[in-house]
Amino acid sequence: MRIRSQLLSRQFIVKAAVFGSMLCAALFSQAEDLPDDFATHMPLHVDGEGPWYRLELPLALQLNARQSNLNDIRVFNADGQAQPYALTLGQPQRAEDETSVAVKWFALYNSDDAKDAEPKIRVERTPNGTLVEVQPQGEIEAGEEILRGWLLDTSTINAPLDQLILDWSTEREGFQRFSIEASDDLQHWKRWGEGQVARLSFADELVEQRVVTLPGRSARYLRLLWSAPQSAPTLTSAQLVSTRPGVLPLSWSPSIAGSVEKPGVYVWQLPVALPLERMKIDITQPNSLAPATLYGRHDSNAPWQVIDSGLLYRLTQNGQDVVQDEMELPGNIVQQLKLEVDDRGGGLGKDAPKLSFAVRATQLVFLGRGAPPYSLAIGNATIKGANLPLNTLVPGVTPEKLATLGNAELTTASVTVPAPAAPVASEPDWKRVGLWGVLVLGVIFLGWMAVGTLRASNDKR
Repeated sequence: MRIRSQLLSRQFIVKAAVFGSMLCAALFSQAEDLPDDFATHMPLHVDGEGPWYRLELPLALQLNARQSNLNDIRVFNADGQAQPYALTLGQPQRAEDETSVAVKWFALYNSDDAKDAEPKIRVERTPNGTLVEVQPQGEIEAGEEILRGWLLDTSTINAPLDQLILDWSTEREGFQRFSIEASDDLQHWKRWGEGQVARLSFADELVEQRVVTLPGRSARYLRLLWSAPQSAPTLTSAQLVSTRPGVLPLSWSPSIAGSVEKPGVYVWQLPVALPLERMKIDITQPNSLAPATLYGRHDSNAPWQVIDSGLLYRLTQNGQDVVQDEMELPGNIVQQLKLEVDDRGGGLGKDAPKLSFAVRATQLVFLGRGAPPYSLAIGNATIKGANLPLNTLVPGVTPEKLATLGNAELTTASVTVPAPAAPVASEPDWKRVGLWGVLVLGVIFLGWMAVGTLRASNDKR
């Protein structure tokens, strides 16, 4: 009798455990992502054999996200089942061959009593910005001039500068250290770090280091200032090596309006925080010149951080407009941008100019299973990401194989860009809270029944 009672108790516990597992499975199945959990829905049209399809995500669609990393994007089939997917960023196209260009250089002098000061110069330039002559600003007595460094004219190179190759007169040996600065207008200089070249002779052998690595950015002029002016050598040649990089696939936003914080300071609020790669200012007034500093931050509670500075302009030369209206950004996630303009150049007007911005093109690849048609959903501030690594979703994937996958397209003609919304406190996901509550109560009930059964069994003994 006692053995039978124990067997019954164990059978009850096993059944309770099975029931609990079924309850958990049922609850978790109910907690799966559903199309109604998302704010925006877009039907998809697929073309190709599948089962994988790739979709280029327009930036206008990404602006409907509630999470900057696109964790809140899903693809559903006709039965409302979420499809496995991966997100990939566009890769630069193959770079072109390196190009070496010899450039002109001009000596920068200071007086002996101001040898460590920044050289003051007056220049003569052609209409396209090429330097013709560079002279010290102010008179320097003969014999008192100190060679402070060199100014390189790189205005003919319309590509990022990757390397600097110098040669100098043979009477100067040893290590040569200097700072590197860049400018587009000879007034505002950005520090590009330091360089070092060397020439050492030993036992009839000559050891040289003439190449300096540059940060891969464009500039019209470079300024080399020697750390020890007395040791600055006389240059005999200067070459710049540039590599025209492959075009980074970008997705541009529509223009958005800004506001004026105070004269010369403009602020723009993005619909969602995004990793920005570039921004463009709509300069409408001819002959505008605006030295500017760009700031960014993730939200209104964070401090402003300097992103970039440079010269924005729209100038008329020889009957044509010459425009510099873009700034490159480092890809930091920001939702607010602020531009401070030096009004000595004339500014950009009393009203905030329109701004557009770009992020790296994003591609979504999904595995189609279940019944079509498929749809894309986006817009949920609390949901967790469900994307897989691309090589997990598509085993053995290569760029060539990726290009052969089927295509998916949004079937709607356009995507509505939401207006920037004021940040609100995130609300609990009551649906999931309720499901977890039911699960916990079910487990407690099962535990209470199991304990009661064990006690009754012991009493019968």
